Amino acid sequence: MNDIIYMDNHATTPIAPEVFDAMLPYLTTHFGNAASTHPFGVTAKDAVDKARHQVANLLGCSPEEIVFTSGATESDNLGIRGAAYAYRDKGNHIITSTAEHHAVLDTCHALDKEGFETTYLPVDRYGMVNPDDVAAAITPKTTLMSFMYANNEVGTINPIRVIAEIATKHGMVFHSDAVQGIGKLESDMDVLGIDMASITAHKIYGPKGIGALYVREGTRLDPLFYGGGQELGIRPGTLNVAGIVGLGAACDACQAAMKLKTEEKSVGPLRDALHQKLASQLTDIHLNGHPENRLLGNLNLNFAGVQSHALLAGLKSVAVSTGSACDSESVTASHVLVAMGIPNELAVTAVRFGLGRFNTMDEVDIVAAEVVQTVNRLRALSRE
Repeated sequence: MNDIIYMDNHATTPIAPEVFDAMLPYLTTHFGNAASTHPFGVTAKDAVDKARHQVANLLGCSPEEIVFTSGATESDNLGIRGAAYAYRDKGNHIITSTAEHHAVLDTCHALDKEGFETTYLPVDRYGMVNPDDVAAAITPKTTLMSFMYANNEVGTINPIRVIAEIATKHGMVFHSDAVQGIGKLESDMDVLGIDMASITAHKIYGPKGIGALYVREGTRLDPLFYGGGQELGIRPGTLNVAGIVGLGAACDACQAAMKLKTEEKSVGPLRDALHQKLASQLTDIHLNGHPENRLLGNLNLNFAGVQSHALLAGLKSVAVSTGSACDSESVTASHVLVAMGIPNELAVTAVRFGLGRFNTMDEVDIVAAEVVQTVNRLRALSRE
């Protein structure tokens, strides 16, 4: 795989060297259970406490507002389901959008079968939620809304602060699947106005299997399951110490990179260069998502006349995806692209390039050349 160029950083990122170095002692020497009172346990607990502060520093919140989970899917479930049931005495109505990650949509669909009612708002042609639609959807029974910070497939950034103001004005809880935005965009929870935010380590150069849910002080949550008293009883279970250390180190690195505007200086120009090279050598390609208000590493393109799975199969030295990694085996059009109003015959030609911290301009040149060659070859075959 050393010969394959990796451009699927929205699916997962490689572990940064400094994150791996921070984790290694807690996979070997410092293997204690953070709930134990002997020296091994105390060492583990100290590491968890440090990581909790590192995550809180990135989010501009109190360490007590961080709940560690197994990742963003669990955080989405805990935030939405936990708040829905905790506030059921006030109402049973939830508001979200049709372009959310399946971790949000499927949770809401399940709640719909349990006596809750969800309004699934449309998005515009860029995949963005209209705050006016949010305000209009509120009823006396609305207790919760959930909108993603930035779309994982097309990179469009939602007007989160405006939506948060609407939620605050009406006294309801606002959850955001913030996975793709945190560590790249504004990440201070007070600035954003979010009540709950789901994050995961493996989208910010940390390990898989560890994430967190930010829960603003005073926000009520029912737990998903029961056991020990870890994480204030909201998320019981033995803590993944090494993973938590990795999440903390990744958050530290992101905070430093944001101060230096690393992605603006490197990832953004690489993304734009790739787009320019493809657009100048291929006809009939189309950008999905907002042309400006988007994640710096995201490039989602339709290659008309070429099925995305055929293109991916033809790319021998490039790792990209058709969209969400959680749905990468699907041969149907992405639900996000469908929600954006893109015709099915065009939507099934979409490919997502996710550029990241470790990509280079040389790689951009190689990827562009191979994509152009493969698209031209597949188009020629389809005309035979």
